[in-house]
Amino acid sequence: MMTIRQTAVSFAAFLMLASPAIAQSRSLGPSTGSVRIEQVQAGFIASGEVGGGTLRFRGRSYPITVGGLGVGSIGASRTVASGTVYGLKNRSDLAGAYVQLKEGWAVGSQGRGNVWLQNDKGVTLRLATRRQGLQLSLGADGVLIGFKQ
Repeated sequence: MMTIRQTAVSFAAFLMLASPAIAQSRSLGPSTGSVRIEQVQAGFIASGEVGGGTLRFRGRSYPITVGGLGVGSIGASRTVASGTVYGLKNRSDLAGAYVQLKEGWAVGSQGRGNVWLQNDKGVTLRLATRRQGLQLSLGADGVLIGFKQ
């Protein structure tokens, strides 16, 4: 179980990571695709999420899987996220590990949030979320994205 000090350190790290991510979103260049993800999230300080969705890239659709673990979430929700992909040169560059920064809330059928993901291949996803459930999120996750076989 995380102590108050560990939680404070995690939150400070999030703030340090979030500022550059938000500033960078203004200078990402042209979009190279779009993505829509549906997932279920649950957490009590530590969190987990699992789901899937669709990548639209160069006029084609590709089914994807999404899963991750992180910190900074209390409650549970069903989330639908959609948004823009930047820096995707080859379809295969989407697959892999991402750092995810998130903020959002859900109370019943009302809920919103934002998610920024970036991998080591220079691919960035900027997503708006709609949430249903009871959850408060402000934190960082490690997320794996893959292609369904």
